[in-house]
Amino acid sequence: MDGVLLVISAEEYQGGTSGIGAAVAQQLALRGAQIILLTQQPPSDPFLVDYIEDLRSATNNELVHAEQVDLSSLHSIRVFATKWVDNAPPRRLDMIILCANTMTPRFGRADLTQDNVESNWGINFLANFHLLSILSPAIRAQPPDRDVRIIFSTCSSYIGGEVNALKDTRNPLLIGKEYGTSKLATMIFTQAFQKHLDGFKRPDKQPNNARVVIVDPGPTRTPGMRRWLSMGSLWGLLLYMIMWPIWWLTLKSPEMGAQSFLYAAMEADLGRGAGGKFIKECKERTFLRGEVKDEAVAQKLWEFSDKQIETLEKESATRRANAKKDEKEVDVQQTSKTEQQAASETKHARTPGSRKSRKQ
Repeated sequence: MDGVLLVISAEEYQGGTSGIGAAVAQQLALRGAQIILLTQQPPSDPFLVDYIEDLRSATNNELVHAEQVDLSSLHSIRVFATKWVDNAPPRRLDMIILCANTMTPRFGRADLTQDNVESNWGINFLANFHLLSILSPAIRAQPPDRDVRIIFSTCSSYIGGEVNALKDTRNPLLIGKEYGTSKLATMIFTQAFQKHLDGFKRPDKQPNNARVVIVDPGPTRTPGMRRWLSMGSLWGLLLYMIMWPIWWLTLKSPEMGAQSFLYAAMEADLGRGAGGKFIKECKERTFLRGEVKDEAVAQKLWEFSDKQIETLEKESATRRANAKKDEKEVDVQQTSKTEQQAASETKHARTPGSRKSRKQ
């Protein structure tokens, strides 16, 4: 895979530094791929600096880099994606691997994204939708001889999801089905995005060379799985530790879970024919929910997501403008106060040679 450029977002949206995403990044780096890890932390973060250096040393590959993208912020995603799309000439892009995932455990407290959206929906689905919607021109601009792949992560929870009852609120998901619905929505989007790519007419009259692949790695020992099994409680974590030998025997290691992703990334047959295939245990599977290929459901979901993102970005822009205005007012007040203090000190200062100075 020498020269291949990959963008990877990973487990718990930590940018390839944990779970299956870390294993995928390491294995592809060993094969000579150029990798950009999307990280929640800035590239200057000490932990991230050490992680990148260790990964480069372990794989003998200096083409591993990190770029900050907070998947809980639509603005952060837009800044990264817009910068990528605006690059001239178009940046090379061979593959996007979307492993980013979060889940609220049974007894855990529901988190919110920076846009005040329920985290399962905001990170598992909305972030991927927003990122690919903006990167679409960069994907379609790749040369016709390049095998471009967009790989999504999913799991069997999508079977219990429900997208027909989405509400136009900050938490559009049905209670108790948040995670499964976010995964089902992602799988529906994969098929819609493949049709979006196939419908583009290239200026060179060549066929579409970008294909979507969905991967279910199966039950794996990752931070996300640990949170789910421990149910977000200390007693659950204690029980998880006591039962660790059982989990070690029944759950895959991150390296084993990464095999289906590596298959999706490197199998030659997936680079030919129609896209939108579903891979599990390194084999092609069929979808167990009819909504995944339902064009009417996909169109409704796409329109719903577009509208929600538009509303959230307007509110985010207003907040940033107000924060900037408040910061400017504070700076003006501080500057005025400093000038008044300086003027006061100058007024009361004793000038050498003055009558008051000579009397003393």
